[in-house]
Amino acid sequence: MTTWTIHIRVLGRVQGVGFRAFVRKRAQSAGLSGWVRNTEDGSVEAVISGDKAAVEALLSACREDGPGRVATVEIIDEPGPVTGPFTIERD
Repeated sequence: MTTWTIHIRVLGRVQGVGFRAFVRKRAQSAGLSGWVRNTEDGSVEAVISGDKAAVEALLSACREDGPGRVATVEIIDEPGPVTGPFTIERD
């Protein structure tokens, strides 16, 4: 198993539509670790860590299946894995 940890920023109409709950549910179902939260600029950011294929599947789901309207997903590789349950961080 190859572990991949990324920090993403999702831009578009993604706040107030259940996007964070969607990401958490998908991440937890896939056994991923990390967190997701709203940002002041209207985007959503997350740190996602786990099996590379599962992280890629979650990225695809964010782009295509999530609530709202995703315009762009920016991805930055993060050093080292994140452990623990996947959570929603409050504003």
